[in-house]
Amino acid sequence: MRLRYAAGIAVIVLAAAAAFSYTASGRQPPAEAPISFSHRLHAGENQIPCLYCHVNARRSSVAGIPSVQRCMGCHKITGATKPEIQKLKEYWDRKEPIRWPKATWMPDFVFFEHWPHVRAEIGCQACHGPVEAMDHVPTTQALTMDFCVACHRERKVSIDCVICHR
Repeated sequence: MRLRYAAGIAVIVLAAAAAFSYTASGRQPPAEAPISFSHRLHAGENQIPCLYCHVNARRSSVAGIPSVQRCMGCHKITGATKPEIQKLKEYWDRKEPIRWPKATWMPDFVFFEHWPHVRAEIGCQACHGPVEAMDHVPTTQALTMDFCVACHRERKVSIDCVICHR
């Protein structure tokens, strides 16, 4: 009986700690995507390059989310009768952006820009994993300092603190 009681308290403490870690870090629990989107279908089967949809990665810190207009460029015709494409069209008709959940995050004290990595021809998969094989990208992915420093060392790029912490 005491063991079950202790296990129950442990579960409650762990759940509270997880909730606190989200709010303390400024992150919110992962939200549900408003439209089911498959990177496996788009980037994998259809071989659409990441930078076609995430155009801001060439010049910004954030890769950006494609506009509804960019999606509708193909989906006015392709898959137009499918239920998820109908949802996309509803956003288009309302002239409303899609509020996608954030897939990756960095702490506020980390300065990161995509564009130098894109110009160095580091593939998106080096940090984000094989998204072309994923139906849904995990929404809790955090890139760690160890991960980034190891990559910089491997590529013989500066690991000076001010590169990422300004």
